[in-house]
Amino acid sequence: MESTSIELPGSEIGVVSYQDGCLCIRFSRAHIIKTMTGSHERTRWWQHGDLIMEGAKIESGLPEGRLVCDGGDIDDNIFTYRDMIPVPLDTRGHTRCDLGFRGTDRRLIAIGETLKLEMVEVPKYIEHIRPEG
Repeated sequence: MESTSIELPGSEIGVVSYQDGCLCIRFSRAHIIKTMTGSHERTRWWQHGDLIMEGAKIESGLPEGRLVCDGGDIDDNIFTYRDMIPVPLDTRGHTRCDLGFRGTDRRLIAIGETLKLEMVEVPKYIEHIRPEG
């Protein structure tokens, strides 16, 4: 069995858009970490994808231009994912995102009714991550 998640710090965002209550965060290069159950070693990949929040209310200004994520929180009802997004993600209820960006103190904060991660194409391999020590 394998666990897969997007590592938010360092993931590149191409555009953030908001229209008719739909927030879309388009990852131009999401960093993906894959771990096999029982293994201490991991692999890093990258892939395009969209984080889509429906019924969204923006609590901050929308960031513009290409950005590099510096980390943040993704809330899925009672769960908070810090600096990561589980893959797959498709949830309803209380959803929230609070993301920071490198080189700025601006944040993207939004609450919504649904949150879905749609990955595009296939992941591309970057490196093998071995435990230190």
